Amino acid sequence: MQIAATDALLVIDPQNDFCEGGSLAVAGGAGIMPLINRLADRFDRVVVTQDWHTPDQISFASNHPGATPFTEIEVGYGRQMLWPDHCIQGSPGAGFHPDVAPTVEKALAVIRKGYNPAVDSYSGFFENDHHTPTGLAGLLRELGVTRVFLAGLAFDYCVRFTAEDAMREGFEAVVISDASRAIAPETAAAARDSFRALGVMEIEAASLLG
Repeated sequence: MQIAATDALLVIDPQNDFCEGGSLAVAGGAGIMPLINRLADRFDRVVVTQDWHTPDQISFASNHPGATPFTEIEVGYGRQMLWPDHCIQGSPGAGFHPDVAPTVEKALAVIRKGYNPAVDSYSGFFENDHHTPTGLAGLLRELGVTRVFLAGLAFDYCVRFTAEDAMREGFEAVVISDASRAIAPETAAAARDSFRALGVMEIEAASLLG
């Protein structure tokens, strides 16, 4: 597959808390960072997203007495999964994994999301209320981007919702499967079902790297 001048690579949440040893670690998370760097080398336009939560984030189970992580509650904007505390602003866990430093240095922008304590944010385009934009769509349009390739963490949450919103915003979306890792097989399967329904393409990194 050829990379065009109107393509961008979106690197989703390559942060310490989502890698081994982090508070919300995704199995194999750290292992994809060198591959992400190789991919970023091929793109003129790279944008990175970053979870950037306050300690009182609504999605933290610790902020709901008696609640446990990985259960759902009803909030003002719908169903919300509860998570362990993670990616708290300024903490080491919120920082980017050191192995992805070349990609972060190349990035044209870092889009921080989830900083409103009352609304979680999976997508790089919108918070979980599906109305509050992050500014990513406008940035990509100003850059002349028409197609986005996605890699990062986690495949079944933040990569998934960013890809879905990219399609809804009028971009083509391509998920690089082996440059992403999922939290759970069940939610990964649901993501793939959604991708097929929306027209999100899945590829392997080799098709870009040659």
